Amino acid sequence: MKKLAVILLAFCCQVTFAQEDTYLLFEFMKVDNEQELGYAETENFWEKIHEQQAKNGDIVGWDLWQLQPGGEDQNFQYLTVHVFNDPVKMMQGGTWEDLLANAKAAYPDLSEEKIMKKIQHSSKTRDLAVRLYLKLIDGTDDEFDMPVGMVTRINFMKANPGQYGAYEKAEAEVFKPGHQRSVEAGTMGSWGLARVMVPYGSDVYASHLTFDMFASYKQMFTGGNDGPTLTEEQQKAMQDGLATRDLKWSSMGTLIKKVRASDSGVTEN
Repeated sequence: MKKLAVILLAFCCQVTFAQEDTYLLFEFMKVDNEQELGYAETENFWEKIHEQQAKNGDIVGWDLWQLQPGGEDQNFQYLTVHVFNDPVKMMQGGTWEDLLANAKAAYPDLSEEKIMKKIQHSSKTRDLAVRLYLKLIDGTDDEFDMPVGMVTRINFMKANPGQYGAYEKAEAEVFKPGHQRSVEAGTMGSWGLARVMVPYGSDVYASHLTFDMFASYKQMFTGGNDGPTLTEEQQKAMQDGLATRDLKWSSMGTLIKKVRASDSGVTEN
């Protein structure tokens, strides 16, 4: 029925809103300039392991995004997204034995010693800046298939105290219809809303993330905001919806790698 990309996404992974829920593990990576080459090699290495995880049903998919702005003083430059259909799998993670088995299957010509050295070296090529566990709770009805090279705008939202329900209702009833019109007009690929499961509490930076998906920057910047003239009632509903949350930060990302699970194996773009 509904399809969404996710990020992050899971944000960033093509997901079907059907019988099962979708859960997203976001890991924002801080990569210094001198780490760029080493980090690229790290993700090339891990990509094949994620393919094995998808084949085994450990994950539904995996994405790698390059973020903008990406300066060294702007916290993180890359985002990886693991997509799950089971919150237990997401929170629990795999065992070391599972990881090693997947790595051996991905690299049958490498010795266990070399595999372990590569895994241990990964931490030297980047710093894990932020980790978020999310549940995808809404999205547009679309068929966007998330080609490599597509872009997304990730919006970090913090619902005001006592207004979580009001905020989610506003996204679903006030803002989502406009995104759906943009999708149907061909000026947007997809839109989605995710709730942050962990961490939570009054001191969290964001309680929700929204994802605006586009085939390219050209589509993003030429789509415009034209739409039907809003009635006074609709304008008030929009203002009331905006008042339920604080937009903390927006970042843009380009999809540079993805892994997808399917019944017959893994499909890559």
